[in-house]
Amino acid sequence: MSGPLLLGIDEGTTAVKAGLFELDLTPVALARRTVPVEHPRDGWVEQDPELILEGLVETVAEVLEAAGGREILAAGLDHQGESVLAWDAGSGRALSPVIVWQDKRHESSLAALPALVEELSGLPRDPYFSAGKLAWLLAENRAVAAARTAGTLRLGTVDAFLLARLGGRFATDLSTASRTQLLALGGEDWDERLLECFGIGRALLPSIGPSYGKLGELAHPSWPVPLPLRAQLVDQQAALAGSGAVSPGQVKATYGTGVFVLARTRGPKPCPGLLPTVAWAGPGHGGSPGAPAHALDGGVFTAGALLEWLSGDLGLAGDPAALAALAGEVADSAGVTVLPALSGLGSPWWRPEARGVIAGLHGGVRPAHIARGALEAIAHRVADIVEAMAPAVAVSALRVDGGLTNDPTLLQIQADLLGIPLTVSRPDATALGAALLAGVGAEAFPSVEQGAALLGGRRTVEPRLSDAERLAARGRWREFVALAGSLQPAMLAS
Repeated sequence: MSGPLLLGIDEGTTAVKAGLFELDLTPVALARRTVPVEHPRDGWVEQDPELILEGLVETVAEVLEAAGGREILAAGLDHQGESVLAWDAGSGRALSPVIVWQDKRHESSLAALPALVEELSGLPRDPYFSAGKLAWLLAENRAVAAARTAGTLRLGTVDAFLLARLGGRFATDLSTASRTQLLALGGEDWDERLLECFGIGRALLPSIGPSYGKLGELAHPSWPVPLPLRAQLVDQQAALAGSGAVSPGQVKATYGTGVFVLARTRGPKPCPGLLPTVAWAGPGHGGSPGAPAHALDGGVFTAGALLEWLSGDLGLAGDPAALAALAGEVADSAGVTVLPALSGLGSPWWRPEARGVIAGLHGGVRPAHIARGALEAIAHRVADIVEAMAPAVAVSALRVDGGLTNDPTLLQIQADLLGIPLTVSRPDATALGAALLAGVGAEAFPSVEQGAALLGGRRTVEPRLSDAERLAARGRWREFVALAGSLQPAMLAS
């Protein structure tokens, strides 16, 4: 083919990817750069914003070279959601590291927040969200305080920083704003009451625009041409589109550093233990977002990160892929059960103080059994979320994507514990979703739904356990989660 291409840029937690796609959404080229994640103190999770920018620039340059001079009709940028940083408006220089969504440094301050925060935003008082991190930067970072005094301070999520450096605009989108805890449920702009609760001035934050449409350009000296930016949104929302789960009632789970389960809904539907969120919003009037599509979200905060820790830090295997393969060598976990709470427990429990637990160890346990227990733990946590969605969404199948879905053992365990088929989406679903929405923003597709219709067939993994076996396994898991609570530091200290 020789026509124009779509570009999807996926700024994820541990890597930046760029993918080129034909207008029928078949892949042309994919590039990837790993971005280190640092843990300078207990509960602190950081990244170097310059390394993120460098990785983005390099991956885009690589796929543009592969394009062979073909026109880039539209580019879409997705990003890691709740992670934040501060930078200087004049120089663009970062004033802080990226405080990653897993970070819990400000956890103790959240108890003092009024209940109004949850009532207005629809989100629990948990360190996962952006607002508490931004408030911490304002209170604790000297460079941030100096820039605020000088009137040059900018605060925002990673997309706003990247757009400021590459596009000269200070903007984010409605899907991102819905994850910050600074947007009221159903709102379209920063909420003054929530800003006051966190002590954050409106002028420090980016403007909120649509998730797709004419959003300016991205440019860098190493790229041959500027790129027309036509989509900007949270990575999990991009994966929702890239998996084809674009109609109300459809559900996807993306398996990466964590696992994030999103269900498309007909409106902002609060559901106990889950997060009402904006999926995406097209352009409205005067640059503001139009009527949004909605979703319910539940997150497993430790998934791929658990396999990284077990393989890299504990040395149980050469890498996460090897650890997952090891799990496939045994029929069961030999009684090993794992609570994957290296960054607390997210939906539907919302226990940020929780710590990881490995239980059931005995002399017959080998690394393969621990690996199997880790995969089972990830699958159980996803099942926790899917089951919590039942009052709002009848889940008859789950679309799955992300790096961990390359492992057949995990997929079978997941199907067995849910008792429903898994539909395996393309591994590049997140970058693909960013490109798809960019295509909608460039009017290459009349709608998100019509763009998603091009995604084609997928393979299916059917459950093998009987209902009785599945229910028994789920019952044992819930008992384990309850018992593991008695092993947490707060409990032991008392």
